[in-house]
Amino acid sequence: VQLQACGGGLVQPGDSLRLSCAASGRTFSGYTVAWFRQTPGKEREFVAAIKWNSRNTVYAGSVKGRFTISRDNVKNTGYLQMNTLKPEDTAVYYCAASSTIIQSNIPNRDGYGYWGRGTEVTVSS
Repeated sequence: VQLQACGGGLVQPGDSLRLSCAASGRTFSGYTVAWFRQTPGKEREFVAAIKWNSRNTVYAGSVKGRFTISRDNVKNTGYLQMNTLKPEDTAVYYCAASSTIIQSNIPNRDGYGYWGRGTEVTVSS
């Protein structure tokens, strides 16, 4: 499956952005979709994930309550709604997918075999 993330940009603190992750090549519905982010000099960190049935979501503590992950299996697209953005949310955001990842491994970037190119989010006044 090929993934393409988009929707990043420059926003002010407190603003919102919605990132999209469009999938192609295979049936999207059977995959767990996740978002990770990375800043220069740091490892890529887990942000959020959603299982194939949309009933199981996982969030990093730093974004819980502000970010919402969702998906539309008909459109083969995943989303990350980011509200109340903070300067520390500034990063390149990547979407990833896996058809085999187990629950306990969801935050582990090594569990995902498919990655899209990143989309840059900058939160600055």
